[in-house]
Amino acid sequence: MAGVSSREETTGQFAEPGAAGQPAHEPHSNLGRLNWLRAGVLGANDGIVSVAGLVVGVAGATTARGPLFTAGIAGLVAGAVSMALGEYVSVSSQRDSERALLALEVQELRDTPEEEFEELVALYEAKGLRPATARQVATELTEHDALAAHLDAELHLDPDDLANPWQAAGASALSFTLGALLPLLAILLPPPAWRVPVTVVAVLLALALTGAGSARIGGASGRLAVARVVTGGAIGLAVTYAIGSLFGTAVS
Repeated sequence: MAGVSSREETTGQFAEPGAAGQPAHEPHSNLGRLNWLRAGVLGANDGIVSVAGLVVGVAGATTARGPLFTAGIAGLVAGAVSMALGEYVSVSSQRDSERALLALEVQELRDTPEEEFEELVALYEAKGLRPATARQVATELTEHDALAAHLDAELHLDPDDLANPWQAAGASALSFTLGALLPLLAILLPPPAWRVPVTVVAVLLALALTGAGSARIGGASGRLAVARVVTGGAIGLAVTYAIGSLFGTAVS
């Protein structure tokens, strides 16, 4: 269709065709599961870092359970709500874009079916099929469900599986909450003298796990990811503890 190139730039849902005989994209359902898993790991990581920094900062001023509990719960709730709202807005925009693309495809199939068919043939040729084979595949898929064929080959959309903002918001809030519970429990359960050391160790171990998990999901170097996230977490905890100690003493 005429607007294909501009649509590629706008949506980011296109990729270069793969090698001959290989799909240009992994299956939509697998990609969706990977995205959800990645979002869950990153949400948990955010919960760990945010609440850990908050409670360790407060612990720099006082190790009393009351202030630590209040700060931790406030950070957990505020962070979960913020994550949920941000995810809801982001995924709602994505869903609006998907619906707009779907409506445009329906209109183009209705107004210029011949051009759309030739475009479908070209798409399959670009994926490595011979011209005659690509035309045969396009013909059979068009006869079965022209809209579904174009949505899959051109836009990689499943009209029955569009982005769900409520589901995304809930998953984001849940993953953040689960991550935030670890530093909150670590700072509250031990005796006062052990609260900060236990929390620091628990948080750094948890960050190592989330770093390794995110690297594995993304196919990146696990060692580098773990080193990066643990180092960053350690620096963050040290800074917040120092600030808590400094301002806690100054205010007292």
